[in-house]
Amino acid sequence: MAHKKMLFIYNPKAGKGQIRNNLLDIIDIFVKGGYEVTAYPTQYAGDAIRAAEEDSARFDMVVCSGGDGTLDEVVTGLMRKEKRVPIGYIPAGSTNDFANSLYIPKNMKEAANAVVNGDRFLCDVGSFNENTFVYIAAFGLFTDVSYETEQEMKNLLGHMAYLLEGMKKLTNIKSYHMKITTEDTVIEDDFLYGMITNSISVGGFKRITGKYVDLSDGVFEVTLIKRPSNPMELNQILTALVMKDIDTDQMYCFKTSYMRIESEEEVAWTLDGEFGGRHTDVVVRNQKQALSIMVPSAN
Repeated sequence: MAHKKMLFIYNPKAGKGQIRNNLLDIIDIFVKGGYEVTAYPTQYAGDAIRAAEEDSARFDMVVCSGGDGTLDEVVTGLMRKEKRVPIGYIPAGSTNDFANSLYIPKNMKEAANAVVNGDRFLCDVGSFNENTFVYIAAFGLFTDVSYETEQEMKNLLGHMAYLLEGMKKLTNIKSYHMKITTEDTVIEDDFLYGMITNSISVGGFKRITGKYVDLSDGVFEVTLIKRPSNPMELNQILTALVMKDIDTDQMYCFKTSYMRIESEEEVAWTLDGEFGGRHTDVVVRNQKQALSIMVPSAN
């Protein structure tokens, strides 16, 4: 019997290094599922991009384990190729928003089972200038938080780490004057935060991106928060975020498959929780159903 070949890329440091205790069981599940497994522990930031891009052609499937950043790297590597093999994901990070959106189990062995026995789901992928993101591109308030928060603190506090760091920064809120062009409208305003998402949860908070989110519909959910003109408006914004009641006078919320964001000064972006560079001109496109990912069977 010819075995299918699997490349298993994992980040040994993600989420308290929890992969270590599960690694042998996970590989055993893959082998029992009919795969010959090549396991590759990533060695440095960006290593998973290289591994997925250079090596995936020799395999029938690429599976990654780590946080959303590791997943982002693997998808980035695969999106550079014409022929893309299906991917599997075993979450091992501190938030794993994307896995939550696809109902991929937190338990690593159950997630491994879903990889070999699950269904293929055709998922949208975002392009951000020359880059790729899987579920969120964001700027402004809270966005510099996730990569400034130490890994130890992330592990310890999870979502609260992001928020606490963000709250500390509220004393010196910075806003950006931006012109935003979509397929059917142009918005010009001052924003202190913006997120372009393809996810049911962000930062571990469910439903913050809206009620009807479909990860394969070719459109992003966009939330842009305007600069508050007084402390009361700021409180309204924070309350709206906590209550997940997004449509207030302080925000723009809409769906789109294309956005161009222009600003006079450089704006720092985060892509899937990792630093995405500083930009004055960004084009974001939704690449509908560009990736095939294994999810738990519906039946």
